[in-house]
Amino acid sequence: SKLAAETIKQMQLWGMKYPKAGYGSMFSDWLCSNNPQPYNSFGNGSAMRVSPVVYFAKSLEEVKELSRIVTSVTHNHPEGIKGAEATAVAAYMALHESKKEEIFAVINAEYYPMNFTLDEIRADYEFNETCQETVPQALKAFFEATSFEDAIRNAISIGGDSDTIAAITGAVAGAYYGVPLHIEHKALKYLDKLQVSAYYRFVKYLCGDAEWFEES
Repeated sequence: SKLAAETIKQMQLWGMKYPKAGYGSMFSDWLCSNNPQPYNSFGNGSAMRVSPVVYFAKSLEEVKELSRIVTSVTHNHPEGIKGAEATAVAAYMALHESKKEEIFAVINAEYYPMNFTLDEIRADYEFNETCQETVPQALKAFFEATSFEDAIRNAISIGGDSDTIAAITGAVAGAYYGVPLHIEHKALKYLDKLQVSAYYRFVKYLCGDAEWFEES
C-alpha cells in the first residue's frame, strides 16, 4: 500500500539520520537494506512507535487497520501486530473520551488479561523486549494512574525496558489526560532542532493553530 511504502521510506530516512540510536541488530539491517522486508519480530518497538496513527484514524476499525499497516513493514509476527494494535486501540479510545473502565474491558477481553497489579509484579519483573511481556504492563501503568505524570511514574517503577514501557504508557496516558505543558517543554529540551521541528509540524498539522504553534 502507499502507506506501507511511505512508512518504510520515512523510517529509513529518519533512522539513518541517527545511526547510533541503539537499534536492535535486525532493525539496523532493515534500515540499511535496499529492499527492506519484515523480519517476523514481536519486539515492543512496534507498540512504542504506533501511536501517531491514533490521530489520523476516523474509527476504531480504521485505527486497527492503520496500526497493522505501519507495524507490518517490520514487525509482522502476530504478537508484534497485536502489541501495536492493543496500544493503538487503547490510545484511540482514550483520545475519544472513552472511560477508563471501557478501555480496560476491551484490552482485557480482546488482547491481554489484566488480572495483575503493578505491586504484584514489581519485585520480580525483569527486562524484556517482547510485546507480550511489556505491553500489558505498560497499559496497566496507565490503568492504575491518576494523571499523566503518575502514569509515567508507574511505568518506570516496575523497571525492565523502562524507556519503551514508558513510551507505550505515555501514548495512552497522553491521549487520555493530555500532556502537561511543563512536562512537554522539558521533554522537548532533550530533542535536537530537527526533531523539534518535526514535532511542531505534526502538532500544527493536527491543530491548525498557527499562533499556538509559534508560541510553543
